[in-house]
Amino acid sequence: MSESTPRLFPSALSDYAPWPVTQPHTDRELERLVALLEGCGFRGGSVALGHGRDAASRDAATAFADTWQRRGGYLAAVVDWPEDAASWLRQARRLTRPEPDAWVVAAAPVGWAQMSRRLRHSTDWDPRRTFGFASTGDSRLVTAAGPGVLDGMRGATAGGRVWTIRRGWVVESDGE
Repeated sequence: MSESTPRLFPSALSDYAPWPVTQPHTDRELERLVALLEGCGFRGGSVALGHGRDAASRDAATAFADTWQRRGGYLAAVVDWPEDAASWLRQARRLTRPEPDAWVVAAAPVGWAQMSRRLRHSTDWDPRRTFGFASTGDSRLVTAAGPGVLDGMRGATAGGRVWTIRRGWVVESDGE
């Protein structure tokens, strides 16, 4: 991995293989994710929603969008990205340009590792205002993304627990 570029070399990604297949989201996961956003003061706020192009990520993003809007929230942007791309810069700009209150991510670990590095290197994206589905709380992803890239990001596990990335560790708890 090169610290001077957001792109991870394939060999860096293979160091953490095998990467898990993104699983369909659960109702408990979705409920906790929305409750976590609301509990952090983003109720009814604007959210930029980013997701991978695999079926599980698309379905999770759609479920979140429907739930968020039904509860009075606003979607500032919905942006998808491929698992492999030349740079992800166009998607990163589309995700951050509307200056949302928060970001929500549904993606496979490899794609999110690449996208988060691009966001951190090229935009004013803040992982502390970013919330993810269970697939984005993988400790291998945190290591592959690099030091400090994802610190502060939070999300929900499939079982409805909360995970937080702190100093390179994924820490789970029952509460917010």
